[in-house]
Amino acid sequence: MTNKTGRIFLALAFSTLAGCAVGPDYQRPAIEIPAAYKESNGWKVAEPRDHAVRGKWWEIYGDPLLNALAQQVEISNQNVRAAEAQYRQALALLGGARAGYFPTASADLSASRGQAAGTSSAPTGNTDRLSLSASWEADVWGRIGRSVESNEASAEAGAADLQSALLSAQSTLAQTYLLLRINDVQRQLLERTAVAYERSLQITRNRYEAGVAGRVDVAQAETQLKSTQAQAIDLGVQRTQLEHAIALLIGKAPVDFKLEPNYLLPALPEIPVGLPSELLERRPDIAAAERRAAAANAQIGVAQAAFFPSLSLSASTGYQSTSLANLVSLPNRFWSLGPALAATLFDGGARSALKEQAVAVFDKNVAAYRQSVLTGFQEVEDNLSALRILNEEAKVQREAAQSAAESVTLADNQYQAGTVSYLNVISAQTASLTADRSSLDITGRSLLASVALLKALGGGWR
Repeated sequence: MTNKTGRIFLALAFSTLAGCAVGPDYQRPAIEIPAAYKESNGWKVAEPRDHAVRGKWWEIYGDPLLNALAQQVEISNQNVRAAEAQYRQALALLGGARAGYFPTASADLSASRGQAAGTSSAPTGNTDRLSLSASWEADVWGRIGRSVESNEASAEAGAADLQSALLSAQSTLAQTYLLLRINDVQRQLLERTAVAYERSLQITRNRYEAGVAGRVDVAQAETQLKSTQAQAIDLGVQRTQLEHAIALLIGKAPVDFKLEPNYLLPALPEIPVGLPSELLERRPDIAAAERRAAAANAQIGVAQAAFFPSLSLSASTGYQSTSLANLVSLPNRFWSLGPALAATLFDGGARSALKEQAVAVFDKNVAAYRQSVLTGFQEVEDNLSALRILNEEAKVQREAAQSAAESVTLADNQYQAGTVSYLNVISAQTASLTADRSSLDITGRSLLASVALLKALGGGWR
């Protein structure tokens, strides 16, 4: 190596070591966090920690079938598969960005025949060439480093998006499954009530035949029975749609999936007092939003590096001859080595516009991150308050259902004693059925709110 070439290498090495990454270093955006929840104490400032193990949170409901279905979501749900493919794409882009740290090398083997410039009598000849070339860009201003930093953050956001898609699909499955079970119990209630109405209708017919009741009483009893039977049948529409939705969530066609009726609802899980905010840190959507802000911040550095010249080193060596037989020989050898410094002197403001665009994208992602955190706190608040209020409502509604059942017994006895009309019996029975369905509706809403809370906390509170 000549002294001149050595000086070139030393200069490049020094420039690379002395270089610095332009653009702002990333700092997680500050967020105003409420001192405490209205519904719970013991909260602290949250920081994204979506890598924490969530576990099989749906097992808290103790339903083996729900457990089996939730496991299938991760394997067969097409939205989850799409998110997984998008994450692999982000990893590939990261690999491409990291390749910028390394030199590129190429080989060339060519043969040509031509005539030298001059008259038409100039001789024609063959030229054979075998060459190797390499080039490397020194990351003096950190453009490559910022690009890698941006792609790393994007890949982490892709991983969080995958977890978010999985959590969303699993929570949707749990809520859909619980709605289907609530539908089954509602139908069981209506069918059981219809059986009781059939007995009332038979009693009314007997009284009519005995001459102690009017035909209007029989018509009213028949109307009430048929109306209740129609309501039970109508629930079939919702049930089939829920069953089809579950099939879609586990990646199956509706024709290939069926759930038999089940008249047992899982118990409402007990929510611990004073949930720590570190549970909210596991939310993958919050982590994804924060990582996108980091990726956008690095892109500001990439845009800013365009204002500085790029420094590259290229080298080539090989053989060139007019005779293929003697191509690879020392006299035919050639080589070249040298640095190149390139800079844009005028671009009409294009680089400034790109930097402004990068800053705007960063600001947008910061706002989206802060909004996702606020949304997370809202969702936890919503479902904690919903569970508290529904628990209070359930206690009152159970008392109402008990009173309504007692009024049915009293009205029926009074009717058979001839002191009230059958309309009183129908009114009492209708009120009792409405109270029972309301109790069941509150139970269902509480179960759905518990799933929503589990999702809002990033998947479980244990």
